[in-house]
Amino acid sequence: MAALVEVVSVVDAEPARVFDLKLDVGVHTDAMRDSGETATTSSGRDRLTLGDEVTFHGRHFGVRWRMTSRISACQRPRHFVDEQTRGPFRAMRHEHYFEDLGGGRTRMIDRMTVSAPFGPVGAVVTRVVLVPYLRRLLTRRAAHIRQVAAA
Repeated sequence: MAALVEVVSVVDAEPARVFDLKLDVGVHTDAMRDSGETATTSSGRDRLTLGDEVTFHGRHFGVRWRMTSRISACQRPRHFVDEQTRGPFRAMRHEHYFEDLGGGRTRMIDRMTVSAPFGPVGAVVTRVVLVPYLRRLLTRRAAHIRQVAAA
């Protein structure tokens, strides 16, 4: 069973700037410094585009994790999607939306759907442990995006 995590933030920057920051691998790794997360892109570029893959390595719950995602949809500056191609989840889809609020402000919406392995036990662990953890990670990353955009 899939679980949904959604985080909505307002950023004091134009949608194109926020969109570009979200696709910047360096900005991502800076935001995830606490978990020692690193990222390697299939293209070798720092900013991801449609079809690119990125492999993340990090420590979460005291365990080293590796996950590869592909940018499966991209409509600059309004929306992009990354989906796990290899990793710890049975499935993971992360949708990113950017709404122009006018006055140089953007509503940024992170909508992540995850399905864990291990049947009913995995579903319970996902809802009780993983969803709150992912919400904290997405909230931390949104705060970092707000800070970088304001600089």
